[in-house]
Amino acid sequence: MRKAQKQEILDLIQSLHQAHEEIKDAVSQRNQALAQNMLAECQDAAITLGETVERFEGEVHITVSCVEEYCEALFHSHEELIQNQFNENKIYKKLKKLMLKIENSVKNDITVRKEAVFLPYKASMWDSLESVWKAADADENCDAYVIPIPYFDKNPDGSFREMHYEGDQYPDYVPITKYDEFNFERHHPDTIFIHNPYDDLNLVTSVHPYFFSDKLKKYTDQLVYIPYFVLGEIKPDEEERIEGMKHFCTVPGVYNADKVIVQSEDMRRVYIKVLLDAANDHSEAARKYLENKILGLGSPKFDKVADTSRENIEIPPEWLKIIQRPDGSWKKIIFYNTSVAGLLTHNDKMIAKMEYVFRTFRENQDEVTLLWRPHPLIKATVESMRPQLWTAYDRLVRNYIEEGWGIYDDTADLDRAIEISDAYYGDGSSVVQLYQQTGKPIMMQDVEIVE
Repeated sequence: MRKAQKQEILDLIQSLHQAHEEIKDAVSQRNQALAQNMLAECQDAAITLGETVERFEGEVHITVSCVEEYCEALFHSHEELIQNQFNENKIYKKLKKLMLKIENSVKNDITVRKEAVFLPYKASMWDSLESVWKAADADENCDAYVIPIPYFDKNPDGSFREMHYEGDQYPDYVPITKYDEFNFERHHPDTIFIHNPYDDLNLVTSVHPYFFSDKLKKYTDQLVYIPYFVLGEIKPDEEERIEGMKHFCTVPGVYNADKVIVQSEDMRRVYIKVLLDAANDHSEAARKYLENKILGLGSPKFDKVADTSRENIEIPPEWLKIIQRPDGSWKKIIFYNTSVAGLLTHNDKMIAKMEYVFRTFRENQDEVTLLWRPHPLIKATVESMRPQLWTAYDRLVRNYIEEGWGIYDDTADLDRAIEISDAYYGDGSSVVQLYQQTGKPIMMQDVEIVE
């Protein structure tokens, strides 16, 4: 039973306690009609109470038997009133004793179940929530729901383009609930977890407005934001580096969340510093509020990397054809990561760099496999912000896929690519921070180096 439902029952019990007082007064004043009506109303309320407990806890629950005993006492009291064989103190004490028995049973014998709802939008970012969901799902007193939410690409003018829903792209072990089949207002989850903090501020994509953080606050006791990314570690005194990332701290999801979970204690201190500066309020009260709100508990993305091993990874057969040599041994695999920022910054020069990279690896495909995994938002971003660049980029993607000598990974499973590869090559991004956890080599690409 949920906390709110248990509280409703306890509130009803308090109403019944008050009704007993009124019955006692009516009997002492010889107002039998009023007393009989009150007993009948108590009977109706008790039936509702019993049915509620039975629905959530089962018909053999001890509280149900207590309610049945109370209903029987109400019936006998009603009969005694009709036959004028009554004593107001006797009736009152008996009903009060039985109601206290019910109240104690509700408090002690009914376990409160928590409800946690996880609202990812892109399946490729599920790793930022997965380990928290696993912990909630393993709690026998918690109902954990994974509800992927729809999102839209945006036109340059900010209007919505096509809608996307990726509920079919999650691992098989994750049970999915459809977003339009879950009544948020009726459920009112104890906690809602989000990993998209932008609401209407993202220029490229937007989650459905129903799921903006300011709306979700109405449907939960606690809204928790966990970033879908990890950043390079920053110390609170590194002003120049903080200047380059502080926009991550001042987004709607951070302001509206009751708790924000970031990747480290240092990053927690950075968030607190940025938010205090943004509010121009460095009072002790403001600092204490943010210290309670921002928690440096670590990123679930690190948990996912640590928990992933080759033994529990399924490699697509078409990938194995590219990875394996004729004798069955594996070639070296290079994880090639291209970012949104790289394309937006360097435009055609980045296209030329990527062509050079592909040419180099194609010539050495007998010894090395290139696993190219572009940022999942490149398509939506380039189409929206650099439409003139899209034709060249799209042609590059199609040629790479058609030639078939390398792997093109546009799946939701980032951690598979991290685990099976032998080294990282590409742009700076949050993937670099994850790859560092493996201890494998990392090489950053320089757009200026081409043939």
